[in-house]
Amino acid sequence: MLLTIVGLIVFFGVVVLVAAVGRPDSFRLQRSTTVKAPPEKVFALINDFHLWASWSPWEKLDPMLQRTYSGPGSGKGSVYEWEGNPQVGKGRMEILEASAPLRILIKLDFLKPFKAHNSTEFTIGGQDNSTTVTWAMYGPQAFPAKVMSLFMSMDGMVGKDFEKGLASLKVVAEK
Repeated sequence: MLLTIVGLIVFFGVVVLVAAVGRPDSFRLQRSTTVKAPPEKVFALINDFHLWASWSPWEKLDPMLQRTYSGPGSGKGSVYEWEGNPQVGKGRMEILEASAPLRILIKLDFLKPFKAHNSTEFTIGGQDNSTTVTWAMYGPQAFPAKVMSLFMSMDGMVGKDFEKGLASLKVVAEK
């Protein structure tokens, strides 16, 4: 009986590992919304990390969140570091590209509760008072993440936060 149980555990372990090998080496998730505000206004809310507190879904998860800003006040070279409770963890973002009012590319480094190095990209399109904003995150998917992706999806974990953030960005931009 014990040998059968051990055999089943090993069998299912091998199945999981083989399935994980077949998973993609990278991931990408994204969400979009339309905002009734000019692209320049939306761009400004994303391009300045000091303004993220007004719309980012993670900013409200920890009232004691510690924030550090460095580099220019906004745009390329701006850095935002945070440390908070387990829900927000610890990490760092740096704006690598800021092409007003069309695109912002951010290097995103999570340090706690897990380490991950990804890219976040905002693309902004439109004219006058109608703007489409797309928020995407992409990066490598190491083997442990591939195994994890068999049981939970990055899109399922983070997608709802992107939707909340975009809804908040919409409210702030439309004021």
